[in-house]
Amino acid sequence: MTTQPGFQLPPLAAVRVFEAAARHLSFTRAAEELGMTQAAVSYQIRLLEDRVGAPLFLRLTRKVALTEAGARLAPVLTEAMSRMAGAFAALRDDAGGGLLSVTTVLTMASNWLVPRLGRFQAAHPKVTVRVDTGQANVDFTRGDYDLGIRYGRGVWPGLAVHWLMSVDITPLCSPALLERAGGVRHPRDLLRLPLLWDVADTWQRWFAAAGEAVPASVADDGLRLDTQQMMGQVAKAGQGVALLNPLFFADELASRQLVQPFPTMLREDGAYYIVYLETRRDVPKIALFREWLLAEAAAAMAGRRDG
Repeated sequence: MTTQPGFQLPPLAAVRVFEAAARHLSFTRAAEELGMTQAAVSYQIRLLEDRVGAPLFLRLTRKVALTEAGARLAPVLTEAMSRMAGAFAALRDDAGGGLLSVTTVLTMASNWLVPRLGRFQAAHPKVTVRVDTGQANVDFTRGDYDLGIRYGRGVWPGLAVHWLMSVDITPLCSPALLERAGGVRHPRDLLRLPLLWDVADTWQRWFAAAGEAVPASVADDGLRLDTQQMMGQVAKAGQGVALLNPLFFADELASRQLVQPFPTMLREDGAYYIVYLETRRDVPKIALFREWLLAEAAAAMAGRRDG
């Protein structure tokens, strides 16, 4: 690597701090990501600004914004960090590492991915898959994870992104709950049953898709749960009706632990995507897992349509 005569590269620590702060547009979130104090982040950025001879951030009330110089520098450094992470990961892979670390959210892992992993392991016994769950998006440049399955709109700078599956939700509940209620004939009949929810307006949007106008407070008295997995467990226990993704509860539907009273499906704005560092697109274990995931998702969605 060459540099201009007389120019010394800034300390890597300061560069790393700036890249994180620019990506988050927040000194606080950069500090959390890097395990530093906010004061330490501010110090490193001041150090870098002194070195380049220009301010990189505008310090505004309760937020920061990139200056013109900072905006020019940020994408270059993000790409550089990504390439470095990819290079080190490739060395580890070339050294014979067969561990594939995957990050995703709990329901995707427990209700869809993990039950299928045996098929991948049987086809590729030299690759060991480790799955971690969590709500926060991880920083792939840190090297802790190889690949992720994320819910969102498919825009994550610096990452390769592949659409995996849409998210369609519909009311699911136990047959016993319907029997106790004397059955339901119209979508509005669900208002007589306990409604489980995670996002406040989801039930209102589903009723609108089903042609029913209901008040905004339709689920105010229902039980709020954070994940589809938890809502599915409560619904199976006969304690309420949950808006769930049938792809994640295919076994429960097949065994009639859960039933779908109405055919109306509500498509969410987001979808599930496969993501990983663009620089690691051709790493063999990532390519194998990516193609397997895409094939599994296609088969699952085809089976749902046929059903």
